[in-house]
Amino acid sequence: MNEPKTEGGGAIKPTELRFPFLLVDTTAEEADVLSSELFDLGAQGVEERDATTLVKARKADKVTLVASFATHEEAEEARAAVDPALDPAIEEIIGDGWRDAWKEHFRPFLLCDGVVVRPPWETYEAKPGERILELEPGRAFGTGLHETTSLVARAIASTDVTNKRVLDVGTGSGILALLALLLGAAHAVAIDNDPDVLDVVRENAERNGLGAKIDVGNQDVTELTEVFPLVVANIEARVLIPMAGALGDRVGSRGTLVLSGILVPQKADVLAAYPGFSLVSAPEKGEWISLVLQKNA
Repeated sequence: MNEPKTEGGGAIKPTELRFPFLLVDTTAEEADVLSSELFDLGAQGVEERDATTLVKARKADKVTLVASFATHEEAEEARAAVDPALDPAIEEIIGDGWRDAWKEHFRPFLLCDGVVVRPPWETYEAKPGERILELEPGRAFGTGLHETTSLVARAIASTDVTNKRVLDVGTGSGILALLALLLGAAHAVAIDNDPDVLDVVRENAERNGLGAKIDVGNQDVTELTEVFPLVVANIEARVLIPMAGALGDRVGSRGTLVLSGILVPQKADVLAAYPGFSLVSAPEKGEWISLVLQKNA
């Protein structure tokens, strides 16, 4: 009898870990809702793939959601509950080599004018006028390649952050907070509701010699009392809208608030949730838009 094989061709060991994933294809507009449904069906995590991510979507005009489950049985139950039109499919990865497979797609790239992101396993010689931000996102969101992150990065780069304190809400890998520090901010507070990513942020800060300039935590924005001249939040419209009051309170007088994770058709709804702010600019990239706002008082 032939033994089952891993992707690398070796025989599967009886004790080798198996990781079941459910893949479904949807539109960018429906991705948030479907992601929530997958969590309701028992997903432990949901990755979003599109044309800009390191691993691309299965179809060029779609978003592929990759939901991880604890067991194959749970993944099968979720597949049965999903609309067949979404082309649900289960993939199972065996062993733990997959954890680092994404690294082969992550190369140095220009994050914004004058700043290049370089992963630790790559070499890159900065050109005159360039600064290097060394970043390993680990399991946290925020390689810098997604349009939403790129939009906020450009907004930060076009804002005078010199000697300012910055708040990064939903920090992920810490890329935006670290960018602000690299560009001259005095200090950054980076918060995320996923406690597992906080060590990633701290490690990235230390890599860049910025560990003493950043406070990292998983507290809710409502627990903060300090106000900041610059607040950035790259999350999702469905979170930014109910969070508007608490987030707006953290912006100092005439301060800047940069919101991202917003699809272009969601612009009006998000703006309506922030009546105490004036729109400075609304740059777009692909299907996404970022709102750069200034507090009115």
